[in-house]
Order: sequence, then structure tokens, then C-alpha cells
Amino acid sequence: MVDRLVTIMARLRHPDAGCAWDLAQDFASIAPYTIEEAHEVADAIERGDMADLKDELGDLLLQVVFHSRMAEEAGHFALPDVVAAISDKMERRHPHIFGPHNSGDPEQRAGTAPSLWEQIKADERGAKGHASAIDGVARGLPALMRAEKLQKRAGRVGFDWPDASGARAKIDEEIAEVETATNDQHRAEEIGDLLFAVVNWARKQGVDPEVALRSVNAKFERRFRAMEDIAGEAFAALDLEAKEALWQQAKAAE
Repeated sequence: MVDRLVTIMARLRHPDAGCAWDLAQDFASIAPYTIEEAHEVADAIERGDMADLKDELGDLLLQVVFHSRMAEEAGHFALPDVVAAISDKMERRHPHIFGPHNSGDPEQRAGTAPSLWEQIKADERGAKGHASAIDGVARGLPALMRAEKLQKRAGRVGFDWPDASGARAKIDEEIAEVETATNDQHRAEEIGDLLFAVVNWARKQGVDPEVALRSVNAKFERRFRAMEDIAGEAFAALDLEAKEALWQQAKAAE
């Protein structure tokens, strides 16, 4: 079935008979769509919509085929090379399943897996010439997610708070620095530091900040729509006190 999609993409990219829009694209122009489709997959999962998830996974698969087709045209690699590379990687990173570390004991495999995975990833980064512990953290990740990954990497080499109290105190320090900022640029930098500190504290609490913020976005959207439904067309003209009362009403109704 994937072969059919590969054939469709090859036709779309045909220099003479292809689609003008598809032919005009390159890796950089398609990258934002790839990121968008990954987020739409996550959204379908969060909503529990399996029909939508099927469609969104197809859209994401199209992105892989699109990038692979452009790479093939440039003589770099093709889709079979992508599949082979990820297959090799998964086997290499799971020696407790596919290799000599497979003892046949499920509990031992479960205990061995995390340390093996991290060590193998570290070895792979070293083989690619990554000298820093934080090399290889993708710049295209959402900012909260990337902050957490940078902090985790730094923590593996000992640059981390020993417990949550240090991370919590850092938040107070950063809030004070925001309040004493002398100009807009300085204030933006200090707010960035504050957000980074909040991510660190969330991590210390065992909370995924990206997931937490997505959840609260959904909660805000749900409650705001409920406020609009209650007030109807009069909503926009209400003062803040009246809107706050509607917010509390929407909150209580959940």
C-alpha cells in the first residue's frame, strides 16, 4: 500500500506532468507542514478520535514520503533507505530484545532497557561527532519540550538541582528579575529565563510541561466557549467582573 503512495508522490513531482505546487517545494518549505502534521496526530490522540487519527497518520506518512522523494531526486537517499535506517536503529537500540542482552526474563529486560537505550544513544551521538552532552537536541522541537530535553541532558552529567526546592527557588529569583527589567528586550529575556525555570520545576515534579500546557489550553478553550454559550451575543460587551462570574459558572459546571 505504501508503494501506491510513493507512486503518487513521484507523479506529483514529475518535472513535466507533475503538480506545480509540489514541484515548487523543497525540504525547508515542507518542514513546517511536517511539524504541523505531527501536532495534529497528537491532537487526535488527545481527543480520542480514532477516525481522525487514521487520517492524520496518513498525512504524516505523506510528509515522510515527500521528503524521501525530494532526497531521491537529489541523489541522497530514497524511502527504502529511510525504512532500513530506522529498522537498523530500532534493533541496535533494543539489544535486550534482538541481541545478546535478551535473557528471556521479561522483568530483567524491563530493568535493563532504559540504561541500555540511553547508553546506545550516547554512543550514537559520539559517533556523529557530538562532543557536548546537549548536542543533537532538535531545534525544531516545541520550546517547552526542547527546554525539558536540554535540562535532562545537562542533568545526566551532573548539572541539575538535587531536588525540586532549588528549581522552585529559581522561579522566585527569575520573577524578581522580570520585575526589575529595564527595557522590553531585557524583560523578554528574563521572561524566557522564568519559563525555563518553570519547565525545570515541572520536570522535578515529574510533570511533562508540554503535555501540561496542552491540557490547560484545552481547559481554557472549553471554559471560554461555555462562557460564550451562556452569555450569547452579549458576551463581548460584558465588563470583566461579569465575565469572571461566567468563568466561575463554567468552571463549576464541569
